[in-house]
Amino acid sequence: MALTLSESAARQVRRSIAKRGKGLGIRIGVKTSGCSGLSYVMEFVDVPNPEDLVFPHDDVSLFVDPKSLIYLDGTELDFAREGLNEGFRFNNPNVKDACGCGESFTT
Repeated sequence: MALTLSESAARQVRRSIAKRGKGLGIRIGVKTSGCSGLSYVMEFVDVPNPEDLVFPHDDVSLFVDPKSLIYLDGTELDFAREGLNEGFRFNNPNVKDACGCGESFTT
């Protein structure tokens, strides 16, 4: 089981941590939400939770709880800019369907 960061996502995480002044990386997970069932959640990690699984990428890491990992296994977190829009994208091979607004998904 693995999670990865693209280079552009890793750069953005580094920039965000530098702007905050602290942090080891980001935690990603899923929660029950939206019209398709699950949505992604992200937060900065200053202190890991004991149950976190850690996926290092150079000097930053992705953290995930074991319950979310079953929905996120194989996911690459990417960061993209398209015109005036920018943001993180989850390239998740487990997604079977997503809602029309793009806020939630099913596996």
